[in-house]
Amino acid sequence: MTETLPFDAVRELEVEGTTYKMADLRALEAEGLCDLDTLPMSIRILLESVLRNADGESITASDVRNAAAWEPEVPDAEVPFSPSRVVLQDLTGVPAVVDLAALRSEVDRKGRDPTLVKPEIPCDLVIDHSVQVDYFDSEDAYEKNVELEYERNAERYRAIKWAQNAFENFNVVPPGTGIVHQVNLEHLGRVVHARERDGENWLLPDTLVGTDSHTPMIGGIGVVGWGVGGIEAEAALLGQPVTMKLPEVVGVRLDGELPEGATATDLVLHITERLREVGVVDRFVEFFGPGVENLTVPDRATIANMAPEQGSTISVFPVDERTLDYLELTGRDPEHVELVREYLEAQGLFGEQEPEYTEVVEFDLSTVEPSLAGHKRPQDRIAMGDVKRSFRSLLHGEFEDELDAVDEDALQRWLGEGGAAGAEPDGGTVSRAKPDLDPLTKRVEVDLDGETVEIGHGDVLVSAITSCTNTSNPSVMIAAGLLARNAVEKGLDVPSYVKTSLAPGSRVVTQYLEESGLLPYLEDLGYAVVGYGCTTCIGNAGPLPDAIERAIDEHDLWTTSVLSGNRNFEARIHPKIRANYLASPPLVVAYGLAGRMDVDLEHEPLGTDEDGEPVYLADVWPDAEEVQAAIHENVSPEMFEAKYASVFEGDERWAALDAPTGDVYEWDDESTYIREPPFFEDFPLEKPGVADVEDARCLLTLGDTVTTDHISPAGPFGPDLPAGQWLLDHGVDPHEFNTYGARRGNHEVMMRGTFANVRIENEMLDGVEGGYTVHHPTDEQTTVFEASSRYRDDGVPLVVMAGEEFGTGSSRDWAAKGTDLLGVRATIAESYERIYRDNLVGMGVLPLQFDDGDSWESLGLDGSEIFSIRGLDDGLDVMDELTVVAERADGSTVEFPVTAQVGTPAAVTYVEHGGILHYVLRRLLTE
Repeated sequence: MTETLPFDAVRELEVEGTTYKMADLRALEAEGLCDLDTLPMSIRILLESVLRNADGESITASDVRNAAAWEPEVPDAEVPFSPSRVVLQDLTGVPAVVDLAALRSEVDRKGRDPTLVKPEIPCDLVIDHSVQVDYFDSEDAYEKNVELEYERNAERYRAIKWAQNAFENFNVVPPGTGIVHQVNLEHLGRVVHARERDGENWLLPDTLVGTDSHTPMIGGIGVVGWGVGGIEAEAALLGQPVTMKLPEVVGVRLDGELPEGATATDLVLHITERLREVGVVDRFVEFFGPGVENLTVPDRATIANMAPEQGSTISVFPVDERTLDYLELTGRDPEHVELVREYLEAQGLFGEQEPEYTEVVEFDLSTVEPSLAGHKRPQDRIAMGDVKRSFRSLLHGEFEDELDAVDEDALQRWLGEGGAAGAEPDGGTVSRAKPDLDPLTKRVEVDLDGETVEIGHGDVLVSAITSCTNTSNPSVMIAAGLLARNAVEKGLDVPSYVKTSLAPGSRVVTQYLEESGLLPYLEDLGYAVVGYGCTTCIGNAGPLPDAIERAIDEHDLWTTSVLSGNRNFEARIHPKIRANYLASPPLVVAYGLAGRMDVDLEHEPLGTDEDGEPVYLADVWPDAEEVQAAIHENVSPEMFEAKYASVFEGDERWAALDAPTGDVYEWDDESTYIREPPFFEDFPLEKPGVADVEDARCLLTLGDTVTTDHISPAGPFGPDLPAGQWLLDHGVDPHEFNTYGARRGNHEVMMRGTFANVRIENEMLDGVEGGYTVHHPTDEQTTVFEASSRYRDDGVPLVVMAGEEFGTGSSRDWAAKGTDLLGVRATIAESYERIYRDNLVGMGVLPLQFDDGDSWESLGLDGSEIFSIRGLDDGLDVMDELTVVAERADGSTVEFPVTAQVGTPAAVTYVEHGGILHYVLRRLLTE
C-alpha cells in the first residue's frame, strides 16, 4: 500500500474517533472507469486489491483499468490479485514449510541472507488433517487418538514449530483445536482488516488464498477467498501476486425458504448438483435474492464450503445484518463489527446487491428434499427415498455377469421397490432378500471380539459426523443430537459392525452439545468425540477390524460409509469400502442406526423398540422449532471467546515439543518425514525456457474424472507399494508408515505414491487397478514409479493422457510435484480442474488440452506411441496452439492439435522458469 494511488483514490474514513485510509472505489467511478452498481461484489473486492496495491511496477494503473473493465461478457484481461492473508492446513502446510526451508537453504548456499525468504503477508497454519480415528466409541477415544497423533507426527510438528519461530507473520493453531475452515469462519476471518502500514492506519477487505480447496467456505461471511496449490500459496506468501484471468461471475438468485425436514446439507447437495449442470468451472458464484435472508450464516457457509464440488472458484454471500449478528455471536469484538459495517457501507459493499452477472441461475429453496450424494462423487445427489434403489442398481451392475440362474421376476422386484427385501405388510422389521439372488444378497459371518455378526453388500461400516461442511452449523449438529436422544429413548442402537465417530470442527461444538444435554445420547450410540480435525472426510477413518477387512477381500463385498463430509471419492474414505455417501449429521446417525444403505428410510423402519414395534425415521426426526430453541439456549458469544482465547497456544503436548531453531533449517539425512526436496538443487540463475518435447513416452492413459486423490492419495498404504518399500528399506516398520498425507514432507515417499491410488485405472492395462503401467518398448507391466525410473535413466521424457475433469478434487500440490518428479513434461487431457491445472503450471509441467471432440480414444491412441510436442522452440504464448505427433510401432503417425492451458502471461513466465518458486527464487537471488 502506498500513500499515493492511481486516480487519486486514497480516502480517509473516521470510525469511533480513529482516522483510517482506504482505497476508494468511488474514485474509479468518478474517473469513468466503471459503474460500481453493475459490478458483482466479488469483482469489486478484486478491484480494490488491485487498486490498493498498485505501485507502478508489479501492479500498474493499466491493471486497475483492466479489473474495472469487467462486464458480463468478460474481457480477456489478467488481474494481479494480492490477498490480505494466507491460510494453510498441515498436510499442505508441511510441504509449504519444507519448500520455504529449502529456499532458505539454497539462498544461504548462494552466500545471500537466508531471511530474504520470509512471509510478506500474514499466514495461519491450522493443524487439523493428521488425527486419525484409531479409537472410537469410548470416553477416552479423543485422548488416545491425540496421543497417537503426536507419536506419529512429532517430527512434522517440530518442523511446523520451527517455522512458527523462524518466520514473522506465521501463526500456528496446534492440534486438537478444530478444522481450518471452521476456525477460519468462527475466529480468523475478519471481513475487514484494520492494519498499520508505514505508520498509517488502513482499512481493507479480508481476502485470502488457502492450501485447501474448501477455503471458499469463508464466503459464508462475505469474504472472498479460494483454494490454491501449496506452490501458489507459497508464492503469495513471498509477495507474488496471484495472477488470474478476469473471471465470469454467475449469480444464483435464491427464493423461498427451506421446507420442514430439509437441512442445509440437503440444500448444498441440490445446489452442487445444479451448478455442476450449469458449469461454473473457473467462474465466481455469488448468491443474491430474497431467499438469502432466510438462510443463517452457518447455512450460507455450508453452501460456500462446497464451491469446489460445485466447480466454482468461490461461492460467496453478501455481508448483511445476519453476517454482523454472526460475527457478534462468535465472539468478535463489537467495535470491530461496527468497523466492518462502516467500511463496507463507505465502499457500497454492505447488504443486498443486484449487479449484472454473466449468467443468472434461479433456485427455489422450497424445492429441497432430504438427500444424500454418492456413491463416489459429491455432485451425484440422490433423494433419500431413492437411495435403496440406487444402491441396488449399482450392485446389480457390478455383479450382473455372475447372475446366470437368477429368478428374473425376483430380481426385478428386488431392483424395484424392494419386493423380496421390502417391508413386511404389517409394518414389521425389514427382512433380507431371498438367497436365490446370490451374489447380490450375500451375507458373511464375522467374529467381532467374540460376537458373531453378519455383514453383506450395502452394510454401513463407517458412520461419521465429520467435516467443517456440517460441524460448523449448529442446526444440523443439534438435530443429530436430538435424533440420537429420541432414538436412545426408543431403545434403538447402532449395530456393532458400524464404526461410529464424532469429530467436531471446533471445541465450541462439544461445549454446546454438552450444555444442551445431547452429547451423552450421541455417546450412547457410539458417536463419542474422537478428535478435532478432518478425520474421516480426509481419509483418516482409521482401520476397520481385521476380520471385517478379510471378509470384504475374500467375498468381494460392496460395503458402504456415510459421512457428513464434502468428498466421497473412490478409496478416499477407506480403501476397502467401495461406496461412500454424503449426508447431513442427523441422517448419518439414522443410517448408522439402520446399519445399511439399501434401505428406504421413508417407508422402512430404522429398527424396533423394546416391545418389538418398528421405529421409523419420522418417529425420531427432531422438530425444527426444538432445534432452534436448543441453539438459542445453548450457543453464546462467551463460548467462542473462551475457546478461542488461547487458540495459538495448544496443550501441554505442544508446549513440550522441542523444535529446531535458527534461520536455516537443519536437515536430517536420516529422516523419513522431513527431507530437503530436490527442486532447487544446483539451481541455475538463468531461466531454462521452453523447447519442443521429442521422443516422449506415455506413463499412463487415464479416463474421466481422475481426481487428485487418484494422483496423490492421502490415506494409508502398505509395504507392497513402492512408498512402503522405501520406508522398509529405511528401517520403518509397516505399523509406523502413517499415511501419504503425513509423509508429504518427504519427496522420496511422495513421488513413489504418485498415481498409486489402489483404485486408479490405467487404461493401458485391462482390468488392473492400482499404480501400475506398461513400460515401453519392453511391454513389461510394472509400477508407475519403477517405469518412470527406467525412463529417467534412459533420458526419456514422459507425458500422461487423460479424459475430462483431470485433477478434480482436493487442492493437493503433491499431485503436481509428484507428476514433475516422475519426469512428466506435459499432460494431455480433455479438460482440467482449475487447481490441479494451475499446480502443474506452478511446477513447470505443461497442461495441454485436446481440441473439442478429440480424445486419446477418438484419435486411436493407446499409450504405446512415441510422442513429440511441436511449436515450443519459438517460445510459449498464452493459450498457445501446439501440435502433438504420436508415432506408432509400425511407423504410422497421428498428428493432432492441442492448446497449452496457460491462461496468463504470468503463467507463461512460470513455465519458462521451471515453476513459480523457481521464478521467485531467481528474483530473490538476482535483484
